[in-house]
Amino acid sequence: MTHWHTVDDLHDLHADLPRFEHALTGLAARLGLDIAPLDADHISLRCHQNTTAERWRRGLEQCGELLSENIINGRPICLFRLREPVAVAHWRFTVVELPWPGEKRYPHEGWEHIEIVLPGEPDTLNARAVALLSDEGLSQPGISVKTSSPHGEKERLPNPTLAVSDGVVTIKFHPWSIEAIVANEQA
Repeated sequence: MTHWHTVDDLHDLHADLPRFEHALTGLAARLGLDIAPLDADHISLRCHQNTTAERWRRGLEQCGELLSENIINGRPICLFRLREPVAVAHWRFTVVELPWPGEKRYPHEGWEHIEIVLPGEPDTLNARAVALLSDEGLSQPGISVKTSSPHGEKERLPNPTLAVSDGVVTIKFHPWSIEAIVANEQA
């Protein structure tokens, strides 16, 4: 079995993981977010070059299987299920989201966000997510909160997102797991 951290095409992602984990746990602390009881179901990358996305895809294909490939907000996004998880804090991510570059330029190519599942009514997602964060954390300079409803071509479940970012890393909240979204697309 090929482990993701031994694949040449993913060497930069292995090297980037400590930076990401430190930034992510730092953001959670700034927000007053207790990540221990939360279920984060996947981790996502960001890049601003198609050649980087294609190299990462080749690498991920060597250590996992393509779970889904979809056009979301006008760009391809692939989901891979890894045979060996990516460890961040207490989580073990087996699903990696690989979006191709879009219009937004990210300051760093590498790991960029995790997605936390808060099961419940989609209409109440924002209130449930914000309730987990401290008022002081949300009001800090440099912290941004964005809501959206990303929608894949075949997606039928409403999938609102609340994203909280410090411009370096992002924590996103969804009402459904990525596996539920993919299963619903294929039903």
